[in-house]
Amino acid sequence: MSDPDLTLEDVVAVEQVLRGAQLGQGALVEELEQAFAAQCGRARGVATSSGAMALVMALTAKGIGPGDEVILSAHSFHELGHAVLRCGATPVFADIDYWSGCLSAKKSADKVTSRTRAILAGNTCGHPADWPGLRALADAHGLFLIEDSSEAIGSRHKEGVVGSFGDVALFDFAQPGVIACGEGGIALTDDTQLAMALRRLRSRSLSDRTSVTAGVDAPFGAPMGAMVAALALAQLRRLDVLLERRRGVQAMYDGFMQSFEGIKPPYISPDVEEVHWFLYTVHLGTRFTKGSRDAILEDMRTEGVEAHAYSSPLHLQRTYRALGWTRGDLFVTEKVADRAVVLPFHAHLTPEQIAFMVARLKDASINAGAGAAIY
Repeated sequence: MSDPDLTLEDVVAVEQVLRGAQLGQGALVEELEQAFAAQCGRARGVATSSGAMALVMALTAKGIGPGDEVILSAHSFHELGHAVLRCGATPVFADIDYWSGCLSAKKSADKVTSRTRAILAGNTCGHPADWPGLRALADAHGLFLIEDSSEAIGSRHKEGVVGSFGDVALFDFAQPGVIACGEGGIALTDDTQLAMALRRLRSRSLSDRTSVTAGVDAPFGAPMGAMVAALALAQLRRLDVLLERRRGVQAMYDGFMQSFEGIKPPYISPDVEEVHWFLYTVHLGTRFTKGSRDAILEDMRTEGVEAHAYSSPLHLQRTYRALGWTRGDLFVTEKVADRAVVLPFHAHLTPEQIAFMVARLKDASINAGAGAAIY
């Protein structure tokens, strides 16, 4: 599904760390924090062990816990919902925009109650969300706006680059993202007090032992190590090249998909300037059912193609069903998720490989007996 676009300079960067005296949190981590914050136009960066831990820390820093509600999309990764639960808060799912797949500001407004403390929105599969609408909603109700941009490094809304919108913006450096380090994450913010709180929650230094301020909250012990920071920095320095190579793969996919009846290029909102896709997603038409989509995936795997459903909606997973959620609660989320197929997406794919995968998708859709259509 993914294959990191690594070079010799990445190997050298990690090797230099191994030959040095500092494997843990240190100067390289600080350099990454500053460089990544600058990339997104933010004042502060706090590197962590993962994007999920960055979310737990952000919620904790804002005192969000039992009795509080966090509005989020069910069309996202389980780590996000689990982070909310881990803090003792209640996840409240709102439906998505049909075209972008991102959390809908309008539908989120319907979920706001006196217990709502935060909105957690992502840039789904790389497409920026309606950040002006979400910001207006958050400001109107005094809510903490959390931006998960792990899937969208480099994407740009007309109002700015992703990572620049939330009160805190989160990134994860695991695969299949464009910056792939195996682990690691970062939180970006312009709020100095929040950044300080995140650092205290991340880990302790020796000098913190006698600090009254640093001793208030027990840390999570979630620092980023120097090897991860070195690898992330090496990739960040050539981010434009990495994005351009992935854009070339997208163009090849789009070209081969043109011969697939009813399939259109991935949707891009008029309010969006640039999208860098996380994975290549094909939205099958409404003539397909979830069952026929699953049959297509099975056929493709039999042919050696690693294809998957884009998401398994969180509200339909066991953890959240136990909270009272059920099928039918989020009509658009379910409609989109039931028919979304993701294909491998990385810079090492050849035209021959992409042609083969698209051909197998065509064959599998015919075998499913529903024809091919999108949206």
